[in-house]
Amino acid sequence: MAIGSFVPLALVAALQVPGERPAPSPATPRPVAPEPAAEAARPAVEPEPVVTRHELRLTGKLLRYTVTTGRLSLKNEKGETEAHVFFMAYVADPAGEPGQRPLTFSFNGGPGSSSVWLHLGALGPRRVRMLDDGGMPQPPYELVDNENTWLDLTDMVFIDPVGTGYSRAATPELGRKFFGLEGDLASIAEFVRLYLSRYERWGSPLFLVGESYGTTRAAGLSGLLVERYGVAFNGIMLVSSILNFQTTRFTKGNDLPYVLFLPSYTATAWHHKKLAADLQADLRKALAEAEAFAANEYMLALGRGDALQDVERALVLEKLSRYTGLSKEFLDAANLRVTQPEFCKELRRSERLTVGRLDSRFTGIDEKASGERPGFDPSMAAIRPPYTSMFNDYVRRSLGYKSDLHYYILGGGIGPWEYPEGRFPDTSESLRSAFSQNPSMRVFVASGYYDLATPYFATRYTLDHMGLEPSQRERISTSDYEAGHMMYIRKPDLARLRADVGAFMAKALAR
Repeated sequence: MAIGSFVPLALVAALQVPGERPAPSPATPRPVAPEPAAEAARPAVEPEPVVTRHELRLTGKLLRYTVTTGRLSLKNEKGETEAHVFFMAYVADPAGEPGQRPLTFSFNGGPGSSSVWLHLGALGPRRVRMLDDGGMPQPPYELVDNENTWLDLTDMVFIDPVGTGYSRAATPELGRKFFGLEGDLASIAEFVRLYLSRYERWGSPLFLVGESYGTTRAAGLSGLLVERYGVAFNGIMLVSSILNFQTTRFTKGNDLPYVLFLPSYTATAWHHKKLAADLQADLRKALAEAEAFAANEYMLALGRGDALQDVERALVLEKLSRYTGLSKEFLDAANLRVTQPEFCKELRRSERLTVGRLDSRFTGIDEKASGERPGFDPSMAAIRPPYTSMFNDYVRRSLGYKSDLHYYILGGGIGPWEYPEGRFPDTSESLRSAFSQNPSMRVFVASGYYDLATPYFATRYTLDHMGLEPSQRERISTSDYEAGHMMYIRKPDLARLRADVGAFMAKALAR
């Protein structure tokens, strides 16, 4: 996920913009690091990996599979354990040689999110039952068979980075080594190497799938793994992508996010019926108009700054109001620049409603209609209780993994996130490098129109600015969905995502 600035979807902790206080990730609230004394005081329970057998009837066929649930230890050059990484590996009964079946490594975002969202939302053989539109059902919640699982396509390993899920640094002090872009990439790369060796999967076709900040991680790993360990992937799947954080950070002097969020504002206003009748008639027509305005007139107007003439400003205000559903008075007072929190608070303020960040189809009710930002994200509120309850039940009763550790669904286990000072995090260069070094690698990108954490137009901008040759760009395929950050919580898009990924993997595996 969730959430994955740093989402469902994936959720929590913050990357710190130079000169600013830490800001919440595109996918969730800021994490609260555990008190070292409290964490250290817990019993050192380290269960052995648990292996269980299961089966699922899928389109009339019986799919039998094994799940291995446990932790792998990461060691330094001296052989000292520095962290334990929790994982859940799904391996279908092979039709041929076990080591030849495709293998996909999966993680979510935050940073600070566990792997639960993709695991129990889209990929795994069991999923959390939501309402068909993705809304929260009445408790008690339930797991159901996932008729759209990816397990018939690929074996899967769900990874919880250090500080998420049951993954822990060996000591609180060592945690700082993992709580940053470079440390995070290095630890997951080492986990992948260990898993391939321990479970003898070096000969398997390999895929990565990440969501939200997990796409940042996946792009970074695509280059790091081929350079450090010689691990090349057949395909990378990016769900609700963010590779270059300049595209989403509303910081002083950075006008890019205002441009790239605009089409998602249009989609949101369309969903809530706040646009003019001609735009309400056709979502894609409305988006095409908004995209053209954003990339041309709007970008040029923002670039003019205070030099923008009154007549030009009036024309821009007129169109900005048309494509956002917001009043010209509000937009004028905002100096033509509306941040995502301001938009979510303003669009339905007159009805005392806010709209969601991860999925702007959802609405919430704040204590006060005043203010510049919503008091909570109604889309996050809809998904967190069902996924939290069902994972904790599933891992113990179905997978047989018993632990008294707190399973950190959305943070709580990691500290402040760090990355090189003076620039925005950007792993698109690592992905470009992987394209050059691995001429058969393909990339699939899934985006939701109603995602106000990692907007689809920002993803397109990043892909268009990677410096790829036409032959490399041909190996990227994209799909847009009429849902939000976790498009798979909407039942029709769950099925469509599975079909799109199936077609992508078939092409990536073709010789």
